[in-house]
Amino acid sequence: MQVTALHFQRTAAASLHDAQLQRALARLQTKFVDARAAATEIRDRALRALDRHLLRFEREATARGTVVHWAESAEDVKRIVAEIADLCREAREVLRPRFLAADLGITGANFLVAETGSVVLVTNEGNGRLCTTLPRVHVALTGIEKVVPTLEDVTTLLRLLPRAATGQSITNYVSVLTGTKGADESDGPDHFHIILLDNGRSGLLGTELQPMLRCIRCGACMNHCPVYQSIGGHPYGWVYPGPMGSVLTPAFMGLENALDLPHASTLCGACAAVCPVSIPLPDLLRHLRHRQVERHLRPRPERIGLWIWSWLAQRPALYAMAARSAARLLRILAGRKHRLLHLPGASGWMRARDLPAPAGRTFRDLYRTGRRA
Repeated sequence: MQVTALHFQRTAAASLHDAQLQRALARLQTKFVDARAAATEIRDRALRALDRHLLRFEREATARGTVVHWAESAEDVKRIVAEIADLCREAREVLRPRFLAADLGITGANFLVAETGSVVLVTNEGNGRLCTTLPRVHVALTGIEKVVPTLEDVTTLLRLLPRAATGQSITNYVSVLTGTKGADESDGPDHFHIILLDNGRSGLLGTELQPMLRCIRCGACMNHCPVYQSIGGHPYGWVYPGPMGSVLTPAFMGLENALDLPHASTLCGACAAVCPVSIPLPDLLRHLRHRQVERHLRPRPERIGLWIWSWLAQRPALYAMAARSAARLLRILAGRKHRLLHLPGASGWMRARDLPAPAGRTFRDLYRTGRRA
């Protein structure tokens, strides 16, 4: 192919006056750019009127024979599931042939099931079982950011999620449940229950952490996070790993119960760059760090060190003197190898790495010398 880059200005001018090309480019902007923007806006539109959407969902689901339960916490979910399971057991004792095949099935996102422990409660107590086919009594567990107003929104998110997660065009399976089995239908549950879980989600509305409610749990952020790539998911200590877990766990379980998670990030920005719903994860992590400092949740030596640095940074002359002294001291500590193997107050950092010694002169000194030259 012949290289014509030297003629860019001339060919660009010709392209601007090419009517057919401009029509095609206009379709490109509306079909791809605007469509992606619309997809990332779905969550925000739903959150802005979440109360109305939830009430409408309850009305329409109830009209189709579904029982809607509201669960404020994971304990509420366990209680509701246990009550439904008890009803199934009582019905089985009275109508044993009718309930012999499959009594109770529970579906829900893996994250939500792990968050509430509802399946463990049911299967361990023997009141029901997980079913590979539709059971006679079906329980669906979902969070309240999962509710969106239209079927078009659902189909958009169903396409967006697998592409962001693994590059697939669609998930392996999608179940569409519209209520209980009709009189003229051969398949479907006799009883259908939906549990809407809050568990701290509504507390994020109207706060700096509200963008986290846009999360569709695709996992793109953790797949691109250098911290997650190094340690995996278990060290995050709860259901949600990676950058999303570093925000969600402190938000749901309390900042004091997840002190290290907001700092489990290099703030490189890879998570924000790949997020399909444009969640500013580095900004949220910085906000949580700021809240830790405000609440005095960071170690005392760290807070004292930051206070000293802040005090010096507001006094340029003293800051320059301290920087010059520190550079020379570190140069001496490095010794003949010109590398720092130990550093007072930074033992955790230095256990796994060493640092090259500073040149002994600060940037201010070098800049002043360069100006004189």
